Amino acid sequence: MPAPAGTKRVKGVQIYRPFVYGSIAKPIDPNNRPASITAEHTHLWSVYVRGVDGEDISYWLKKVQFKLHETYANSSRMIESPPFEVTESGWGEFEVQLKLYFVPEANEKAQTLWHALKLHPYGPDAEGQKERREAIISQNYEEIIFNEPMEPFYDILTSGAPQPGRGKGSKGSKQASTIKKQGERSAEIPQDNSRENPYSLKTEDSELLRLREAMKTVDVLVKRERGTLREKEERLAAFKREAGASQAS
Repeated sequence: MPAPAGTKRVKGVQIYRPFVYGSIAKPIDPNNRPASITAEHTHLWSVYVRGVDGEDISYWLKKVQFKLHETYANSSRMIESPPFEVTESGWGEFEVQLKLYFVPEANEKAQTLWHALKLHPYGPDAEGQKERREAIISQNYEEIIFNEPMEPFYDILTSGAPQPGRGKGSKGSKQASTIKKQGERSAEIPQDNSRENPYSLKTEDSELLRLREAMKTVDVLVKRERGTLREKEERLAAFKREAGASQAS
């Protein structure tokens, strides 16, 4: 008996969707402190889940649950529409749990991520960043892989983000969505990075080149250590022969 329509998976297919998650924190100006913020709070911050380069991800991501530190009122926040983010004020750093829920057509379990909220700058220019009151951005690139998605969800994923005038997952948009115009937003990784989005194909190529150079260095070190080990083994074998010969005599 054939499976009911919409309950079958597309066999042998994997579809990935990239996104970024992270936080941005800004020191509170003591001379311009909002009246609603308590005196001990030092920063305003937002934690978020976003599409790469501002891409709409709501066609596959239904909602996001942010679990903050237990000292916050209503520490578990469910955001059911974009922008998927929570804004608060505080003085301490802590880990935020992010739980991603997919659209009903996905029929997939929610996935959990963790993000370390950063309020303070680190590195050689940390003091300069503090003096300039610069925003602290801590962001991670991630990819969700949908393995053999359900047929309705496959249609949604391959149709791309809904455009004005057409519904979510419209099949008529499949062919058009595969043709990328210059400057058009896409669910794929962008070619070049920008100030808002440091992740791009260029960044990926740079990281791959750095890894290849590191592998070359490791190969040289391994060969050197093997040569050293061979010399020590030969010296040990010679010592054993000498010791054996002296005992025999």
